[in-house]
Amino acid sequence: MRIGVVTFPGSLDDRDAARAVRIAGGEPVALWHGDADLAGVDAVVLPGGFSYGDYLRCGAIARFAPIMGPIIEAAEKGLPVLGICNGFQILCESHLLPGALVRNDRRKFVCRDQRLRVDNAETAWTSAYTAGQEIVVPLKNGEGGYVADEDTLDRLEGEGRVVVRYLDDNPNGSYRDIAGITNAAGNVVGLMPHPEHAVETLCGPTSDGLGFFASVLGRLAAAR
Repeated sequence: MRIGVVTFPGSLDDRDAARAVRIAGGEPVALWHGDADLAGVDAVVLPGGFSYGDYLRCGAIARFAPIMGPIIEAAEKGLPVLGICNGFQILCESHLLPGALVRNDRRKFVCRDQRLRVDNAETAWTSAYTAGQEIVVPLKNGEGGYVADEDTLDRLEGEGRVVVRYLDDNPNGSYRDIAGITNAAGNVVGLMPHPEHAVETLCGPTSDGLGFFASVLGRLAAAR
């Protein structure tokens, strides 16, 4: 299975995401922000970083990159899309996911290994986990506080669309300890923590993040 990894000006974790795809058994395909098509990939990862320098608002400029047109269209038709950190911000700016990411309530950049609970193990990106499973992956963000109005939060909770939640200390003030969410169809997932930095114990705190990439490869294989 071919997983596209998009590089925007300012992306930092595109190569890490590509490496995670490769370790999970997939074929990473480099996609450039200026590309006009998706090169026939089976899924897409929007990586972390500071797309376009985070000028204006995090993800607000990347949302209008040429590559985002076909990504939005394909996602609405069921293409699996994972947005990590800045990628999550881009998904919210693109209205593929509700809500927004704002400056951490502590007004400081947070970088640490973070305990999480997987609340939804039925999405295209989390099916390798079990509901309630606790994992540890790195977190690094300055504008990672997830916010939405109460109606949206209630809908996310009621529909089981909170994918992962922070455990112990909430690192950035995200409402209801939300670390990641999904769309109604379960093919688009955004999360602030970085699973691509936890795919093998040699270079990360755990290999707990590998499940995100193994999940989509398993889902794609099952659909063939």
